[in-house]
Amino acid sequence: MFDEIMEKFEGSPSQQDVIRLLLERGFSVSDEGRVVSGGIEIPNTGIAREIDVDRRVVDSTTDAILDDPELRRIFQNISQVPSLMDLAPVLDLTVLSIEVDDPDAEGIVAAVSGCVADRGVTIRQTISEDPEFTDEPRLYLVTDQDIPGSLITELRDLSFVRKIELQ
Repeated sequence: MFDEIMEKFEGSPSQQDVIRLLLERGFSVSDEGRVVSGGIEIPNTGIAREIDVDRRVVDSTTDAILDDPELRRIFQNISQVPSLMDLAPVLDLTVLSIEVDDPDAEGIVAAVSGCVADRGVTIRQTISEDPEFTDEPRLYLVTDQDIPGSLITELRDLSFVRKIELQ
């Protein structure tokens, strides 16, 4: 789906940058063409500054979104989810990051969470990066418990795991 969205803006790399930012941040577009997060409006100048484009590029992108029924449906229904990863050091949480060989393979989340649950470790949050949004997608597990070394070894030995990091 990401590729299909980006194809609609293939003639404008700057508009593609706007689309990518909206999707990555979970920002939606209101009926008035304003970029919003929940009910909070995000100034187009701020978005433009973040990705180093002119404000008018943001304006034209939101106009194009509203003019396309499929894009309108997507960007009026997208929302963001708060992440505990950045709060982990403050809240004394552990973040386990897993990089896999084939992020499109089935059962990755199930296998990893099964191993974690079998060791009695409670998962507070799971975040799986979309392979279409990032070159090296990762699976993140946030827990309020220490990760035993034997669990790290077990996870590392899973056939699809390329790399594990603890934060």
